Order: sequence, then C-alpha cells, then structure tokens
Amino acid sequence: MAFRKTILYLFDVDGTLTKPRQVITEEFKIFLLEKVKPNVSIGLVSGSDYSKIVEQMSGEHVTNQFDYVFCENGVMHYQQGVLKSTQSILQYIGEETLQKVINYSLGYMSKLQLPAKRGNFVEFRSSMINLCPVGRSCTQAEREEFSRYDIEHKVRAKFVEALQREFPNSKLTFALGGQISVDVFPTGWDKTYCLQHVADENFDEIHFFGDKTTPGGNDHEIYNDPRTIGHKVASPEDTQGQLKQCLSIH
Repeated sequence: MAFRKTILYLFDVDGTLTKPRQVITEEFKIFLLEKVKPNVSIGLVSGSDYSKIVEQMSGEHVTNQFDYVFCENGVMHYQQGVLKSTQSILQYIGEETLQKVINYSLGYMSKLQLPAKRGNFVEFRSSMINLCPVGRSCTQAEREEFSRYDIEHKVRAKFVEALQREFPNSKLTFALGGQISVDVFPTGWDKTYCLQHVADENFDEIHFFGDKTTPGGNDHEIYNDPRTIGHKVASPEDTQGQLKQCLSIH
C-alpha cells in the first residue's frame, strides 16, 4: 500500500545515504528510487550546498527524482533542480559579526597541531560558514586520518566550546558538521528549518533518518523534533536495513 501523499521520509546524506563525502552506491540508489519512493514521499536534507549533494547522489538526474532537496539545512530549498527559496547568513547577522567569527576561527585553527593541514579552512555558504581544521582540500586518506584523530582528541568539540564561549550572545549556533568540520549558522537554521517547507503538505508522518543525532551533531534537532519520527542510523547499510523493516520490503 503506497502512502506517498501522507508519509514523508527525510534523509541526511553524509553517513546516512553515503559514506562521508562519497557517492551513493548504485545498488542503494536503485533501492531508494524503485522500492522506497513508490511507497512514501522522499527528501534529502543536508548541511552541504546543492553541488555537493548532486555530486554525492550521482547526478541531477538522481536528485531530481527526490520530492524535496533541502540544502544547507533547508535554507536552500530545491525541487526538480529549481531553487524555490533561499536565505543569507550575511544579511541576517551582518558583515561585522561575520568577520569577528571568521577572524577568531582562523586564529584558533592556526594554533592547532594536527596530523595534516591543507587548504580551504573557511567555506562561506549562503546560510552558514563551514570551518574545517584540517582544510577541505585534504585527500580522502587525510580526511579519514583527521576523523580518527578527532574522535580521540575531540578537536572539533573543543572548537565548538571555544566558539560558544567567545560568542555567547551572537544568536549563532555552532555544531559538528559531517566528518571534519564545524558549521556556524543563525540559531534556528538547523535541519528543523526544512520542516516549514513541507508544513502545507499536511503529511500524517514525517520520518527522519540521520547519523549525527547526539547533542552537538547537525541531525540532533530534527531527530528530536516533535514533528518528526527520528531514526538513528550508523551507516548507509544500516539505513537500508531500517527502511526494509519500516516498509516491510523483502
């Protein structure tokens, strides 16, 4: 029995549908579009920008088949490749505050001794700033090395705490983003932001699948929101297993 009009399944991308910053497997992509989509409406909600989501989902011909694509936590809302709505962090908090955060962050990151440091430590997006201690231009091996180091030494968690102390009344939220970075965005512009875009659809149930659901993770707010039914996953394989259970797919 299909519930496409009444039930929505929203998916985080990194660590939920794909390995971090990797492309979705062909088998899982077919499973989502041919087994899940006929039963329920499906959407993506990621902290990444549109081009990164398209890349990870293996092309626009794939992302266009999702009913909703919410980039940068839903602040950038796409349907069928068309931008439906957007917001700007610059307009919201102003150049002065933005520069204070960037300057402090560059100073903080400059003092960190890590296994490797590369380039692109600050990435400015429409709705957020992405801060990356290892540098976003690191290789996949360097990314994984930093991730292991971070799990042990809590580099990003300490960075978040320092930012919270430095900017206590800034109306900004500092959260762990993906595997190697920290996201900075206006408070309330977390992944729950995307739910306003589907409020008029009157879904009976909205399910959310994500891996970073603990406090400080960028799936935490939407996972715990009363408007959603949260599913914590450990990997793309786990997501697929839970979907089979939820939808009785054999």
